[in-house]
Amino acid sequence: QVQLVESGGGLVQAGGSLRLSCAASGKIFSINDMGWYRQAAGNQRELVASITRGGATNYADSVKGRFTISRDNAKNTMSLQMNGLKPEDTAVYYCKAELGWPLPSAWGRGTQVTVSS
Repeated sequence: QVQLVESGGGLVQAGGSLRLSCAASGKIFSINDMGWYRQAAGNQRELVASITRGGATNYADSVKGRFTISRDNAKNTMSLQMNGLKPEDTAVYYCKAELGWPLPSAWGRGTQVTVSS
């Protein structure tokens, strides 16, 4: 079983920066795509950014140019550098990893990001 643990959330003023990290542990055979999702109060969970094992990235339009996703395959870690934070970025941020068929996706428990105006 694979466990994902997020860290790096917190309270920051608008315009500030945070760096989120996600560490995978357990019986890891292979991690394919990884991604960061977020869920604001009263909203559905949405994709923020994703990255393939080869390093190809994809971003939600709302974070393009402000957030940068990266990963270290050797260490089974992933990061999200968030710059120019806005109050609308306030949400719980979750890490997700695709483990390959037939294993289900793994999710972390989330880390709170709060941006004050």
